[in-house]
Amino acid sequence: MKVDDKLVEHLAHLSRLEFDDVSKEKMKFDFEKILDFVAKLDEVDTKGVEPLVYMSAETNVLREDKVKGEVSQKDALQNAPKKDTDYIRIPKVIKN
Repeated sequence: MKVDDKLVEHLAHLSRLEFDDVSKEKMKFDFEKILDFVAKLDEVDTKGVEPLVYMSAETNVLREDKVKGEVSQKDALQNAPKKDTDYIRIPKVIKN
């Protein structure tokens, strides 16, 4: 794939970037290096290699779910700036 000014301008437009002439030339050079690197990956024999799904064979170590330091409804309502009989009142967030 050939990287030209038109491609760089198109990618700049999609990413909402602006380049001056010097930066545009540098981007063309960088894009060509990236494409050359990706083309090198085509040379690697990957037959029989399973796709990598996880970076590690480790599994998650989960702790037992235990309730700790619970606050009673009465105590929670006691510290609420606005409250109803059983609930904490908050400002309306979603408007109709």
